[in-house]
Amino acid sequence: MKLLEGKNVIITGASRGIGKGIAQVFGQHGANVAFTYSSSEAPALELEKELSGMGVKAKAYKSNAASFSESEELVAKVLEDFESIDVLINNAGITKDNLLMRMGEEDFDKVIEINLKSVFNMTKAVQRTMLKQRKGSIINMSSVVGVKGNAGQTNYAASKAGMIGFTKSVALELGSRNIRCNAIAPGFIETEMTDKLDEKTVQGWRDAIPLKRGGSPEDVANACLFLASDLSGYVTGQVLNVDGGMLT
Repeated sequence: MKLLEGKNVIITGASRGIGKGIAQVFGQHGANVAFTYSSSEAPALELEKELSGMGVKAKAYKSNAASFSESEELVAKVLEDFESIDVLINNAGITKDNLLMRMGEEDFDKVIEINLKSVFNMTKAVQRTMLKQRKGSIINMSSVVGVKGNAGQTNYAASKAGMIGFTKSVALELGSRNIRCNAIAPGFIETEMTDKLDEKTVQGWRDAIPLKRGGSPEDVANACLFLASDLSGYVTGQVLNVDGGMLT
């Protein structure tokens, strides 16, 4: 059973990691996928080809979600190419970790701009289309760090916590038009980024998780699949932790 057959989806920051995993799972479930990348053109084109091979429409767009004007231009292009937008996944994000006493203003501003302002930009850009359609699902990729905080990540935690407040407010504003807005808070997800870390450190994190393993991009993608599909038709304004029990 393909849960997203014929639905048109935008995913920001999908050339690798969690975004790529979401695009792959959505393609397998029949969604047409428009996705963005910032600089990794070769992986993006490779993913576009992979998704097209699944029999769905797929297109990669180079776009900076932190730019209000580029977000508006992106949505206009996607509407030209796909005609409608059923699902938006705000996944683009970065980290610039440091203790507060050592963190520069630029590193704080950059993380807020890319992680949080991008969510405002993209949500505002798709809002008009979803309001006309009187339907839509918006999914914001937060983090367990946005729920509980983390030393050395004040900028990242602030951006992800802000995303949760934004999610709940949008759910209240747009619910009467059958537009749902939810957030996902991943825990320790093993991606290309974690592959570069010391194995002993990674194993220590795994041991501290009740399920005794790190999550995969597919674990997060499956949660997105639920929130994007009609299975979650009565779910809005929620934060779904995908963390193996880390916050239990």
